[in-house]
Amino acid sequence: MSTAARLRHVWLCADDYGISPGVNRAIRDLMARGRLNATSVMMVGPAIDQSEVAALSAAAKASARCAIGLHVTLSAPFRPLTMHFRPLDGDMFMAFPKLLRAGLMRRLDSEFFRNEVRAQLLAFAEAFGRAPDFVDGHQHVQLFPQVRDGFVEAVSEIAPKAWVRQGGRDLPLAQRLASPKALVLDLLSAQFRRRAGRAGLAFNPAFAGAYDFTRAADFGELMRRFLEGLPEGGLVMCHPGFVDEVLTGLDPMTDVREREHGYLASDAFAQLLATSNVTLG
Repeated sequence: MSTAARLRHVWLCADDYGISPGVNRAIRDLMARGRLNATSVMMVGPAIDQSEVAALSAAAKASARCAIGLHVTLSAPFRPLTMHFRPLDGDMFMAFPKLLRAGLMRRLDSEFFRNEVRAQLLAFAEAFGRAPDFVDGHQHVQLFPQVRDGFVEAVSEIAPKAWVRQGGRDLPLAQRLASPKALVLDLLSAQFRRRAGRAGLAFNPAFAGAYDFTRAADFGELMRRFLEGLPEGGLVMCHPGFVDEVLTGLDPMTDVREREHGYLASDAFAQLLATSNVTLG
């Protein structure tokens, strides 16, 4: 068997394009280096004007293979596009832990979420002149109970050819138990896959990239683990960025984004892709 035949194509997706100019620049930089092949865009973010859309479209066109998706955003500190959206905290979405609890307790109305996801899909289509290649969710909100119902309905209606992101891992049980955060995503994703499958939506076969962002982890070692055993078509989530005032005002993930960018831009990452028989092309 040739080396080329053994190569696994995986998606390395940078979340949060549109959250700040610094994050946008870092993502485009990695795309130009061939170190990303997907990014998802926050249409409710403060840095997604016409110039940022044009810059991303140009970067993706210049890349060998780079998908642009919609990063559906339904949690604070961002605000909805639709009028009368509920529940809200003031004029913002709820914080994601409260949203998850409300969904688990069946206290949400999926119709509000269908309408909001629909509005964000239409905003993406207006900005980019086409439907997104895929659709995922900020802070994994697309996986939450009741939210996922509205999410799947909206994607099926507006962008039925887009694939959607599930957050379940393809690992033995013993390995999955080692990460409580990722285990929660496994459990939520099982229901999401069933719901998406019934709607005829495609989704990634496996997911990696969840870790404790509050700790100064060795991102190179984490990436090695993420890629290990990831099947063809699996997806690794990442959050590269350059810190700026806009980002610090919106999100606690700051320095970790620069550490991720630094590693993904490094020769060490290129060597890891080669030794792991992984291609982003």
